[in-house]
Amino acid sequence: MLSQEEKQIQKAVQEAFPMSDNVDWNEVYQRIIYRYSTPHGLEHVKEEMYKLEDKGEIIIHHIKPYNNPVEAQTLNGSPKKIPTTKLWHHKSCGQCGHIPGYPTSVFWVMNKLEIDYLDEPHQTSCTGWNYHASGASNPVALAGVYVRNMWRAYETGYFPLIHCGTSFGHYKEVRNMIILHKEIRDKLRPIMRKLDMDIVIPEEVVHYSEWLYVMSKKAAQQKKYNLENIKAAVHTPCHVYKLVPEDTVYDPEVFQGRRPAAPSGTVQNFGAKLVDYSTWWDCCGFGFRHILTEREFSRSFALFKKVIPAVEEGNADVFVTSDTGCVTTLDKSQWAGKAHGFNYNLPVLADAQFAALAMGADPYIIAQIHWHATDVEGFLRRIGVPVDDYKEKFVQYLQDLREGNAEPQYLYPKHRKIDFYLSLPDRVKWYKKEVPK
Repeated sequence: MLSQEEKQIQKAVQEAFPMSDNVDWNEVYQRIIYRYSTPHGLEHVKEEMYKLEDKGEIIIHHIKPYNNPVEAQTLNGSPKKIPTTKLWHHKSCGQCGHIPGYPTSVFWVMNKLEIDYLDEPHQTSCTGWNYHASGASNPVALAGVYVRNMWRAYETGYFPLIHCGTSFGHYKEVRNMIILHKEIRDKLRPIMRKLDMDIVIPEEVVHYSEWLYVMSKKAAQQKKYNLENIKAAVHTPCHVYKLVPEDTVYDPEVFQGRRPAAPSGTVQNFGAKLVDYSTWWDCCGFGFRHILTEREFSRSFALFKKVIPAVEEGNADVFVTSDTGCVTTLDKSQWAGKAHGFNYNLPVLADAQFAALAMGADPYIIAQIHWHATDVEGFLRRIGVPVDDYKEKFVQYLQDLREGNAEPQYLYPKHRKIDFYLSLPDRVKWYKKEVPK
């Protein structure tokens, strides 16, 4: 029974929005948020980018035919070119430090698909988390770090593929800033010239989960286990699709285009059943700042706003996501709930781990599930993975390594092209003390 006040509000809404009864307000809400979340449309930014290239102010790292690009649809209707081979990996500090099975799964899947890639050692941190969490640094410094890494990819001839969602969103913000603000370019250029570099901006900023999504149908052809009885809830990382959201990839076949295509489409293409839950839009709890300052907030948010709805509303068997912070927070926060009697124990995997495991990757040597806090083994047994056999071989492998009876296993020939890519370019001879500093 509506109160008099509620009836008045309802009447006012109907008068203001006479078509409201026929409108899907959830969709309108999403679209409005997406449309107005950035001050400049991406089409405008790209137009300005090509004008700067024509003037010789910047170098655009174009996606070449040898990158074998695939066009995907974005929120604003413009196609986004996703390069699928000859890729330069911009790895993630958090992935490598907290969930190492994440990047190894990316490389393993690429090996299986015979993708040409470069994992070279001259990449630096993006500094994005430092900036968003603490406000440290300044626009020119942030732009310098971005351009320095993008130059490094440009001079190797491999197109950059960004692993971390925070790096991905942050780099899109920095790209727009450099293109739209001449004063930033004017301060940035002399710094880069001192390094014998110039301002390089990639034609697209591409997240690895977008690559995995456009390759997932091909990858699923090598699927080893049947996932048709698996119910998967997906958390799309805020940093991936809420920071400069206009070029987020959407597909009508993925939740009717009402959710970002990656990683939902990847899960779908591997045959698992996607399930929905009411808090899909919410952050995982990681955020930028409060994981550092309010950790108990992060842990309780991850459990009560994400894990519990995914289990109780979607009956999910597994949580799949595509960012460093999200995997870490959703997985490693569940022990706090367990201590208070909330033992949901929902396994959380990156989409790359999910795909690699489905394709037969070793759960310990490649996906490294022993770094996870939740019970991934139970999920693997359910899809038919002989977990005990893998574990026995893994323990023996570690024992052999310890005793010097085995060589480490590498994801690529040890170290591919390392002599070339570890050699310092001529421009930094002063570092090698060949010329005066």
